[in-house]
Amino acid sequence: QYVSQLTTVREDALKEAPAKMALVGCGDWGLIETYKKDTEFKGEIYANPDRKLYDSLGLISNLQTTPKDEEKRSYLKRGFLNNTLWSIWRGPFKNPSHIGKQGNISQLGGDFILGPGMHFHSPDRHTSLSMVVSELMKAAGVAYP
Repeated sequence: QYVSQLTTVREDALKEAPAKMALVGCGDWGLIETYKKDTEFKGEIYANPDRKLYDSLGLISNLQTTPKDEEKRSYLKRGFLNNTLWSIWRGPFKNPSHIGKQGNISQLGGDFILGPGMHFHSPDRHTSLSMVVSELMKAAGVAYP
């Protein structure tokens, strides 16, 4: 759901900004084209199946959902069960050749503004914690919406 929200960032705003948006996933690189099609993400996507980048950024793994004392992020349009079923449909049912190539499903990511150096980082602590896109774009100097 988060990557679909990233597609709402205007291409002209990205071209004018001092930033570039890219995704790094945990699965096999052979899944990238299908993922781009499913999410409609037009930016660059990279695969990091050996988790070297993941480990160097100190990211964690777990399957915890939004804690009861935290507000659910606005980009989460589907509930947990609905999202799980949707992911199963989009993944193994629709693309059985992708089974086993998706990477560690408990691997959490984060939002980073890099280079040179790390200007901003917000590592995920649970499965529903990615930054609100408008806040991330503001931190990156990208006009939004």
